[in-house]
Amino acid sequence: MAGKVTKIVIVAVLIAAVCGIILYKHIRSTDLSLDNTQVTTNVKPQRINKALPRLVDLGADKCIPCKMMAPILEELKKEYAGRLEVEFIDVWKNPDEAKKYKINIIPTQIFYDAKGKETFRHSGFFSDIDIVTKLSEMGIK
Repeated sequence: MAGKVTKIVIVAVLIAAVCGIILYKHIRSTDLSLDNTQVTTNVKPQRINKALPRLVDLGADKCIPCKMMAPILEELKKEYAGRLEVEFIDVWKNPDEAKKYKINIIPTQIFYDAKGKETFRHSGFFSDIDIVTKLSEMGIK
């Protein structure tokens, strides 16, 4: 049984790596030239609800690990309603978002505190148990 789980994890990691490489190449091919006026050193993603901490998942509808994250994100939206804002951004449909959030691999989860400060970032599939543990560490029950 442990060998089967290990194989599944290895396949998921490989799929995540392939998706990340594809995303990276896609981003690089869409815009390799940056105007100096567009480059900033302190990019802060726009806040939708300033009172709540936020979890942003950046991925794509057609990415396998991202599809695996979708039901987890939906459950988190329900379970943490009023305490946590959960947002999914499809970076293949919105490539500028990948640049804005400075991601190179999908899925990537970014955790923000209630003040909008990034507190944690994870790349690849992130299980519901691991997310809940991280939220608990952030003081979100």
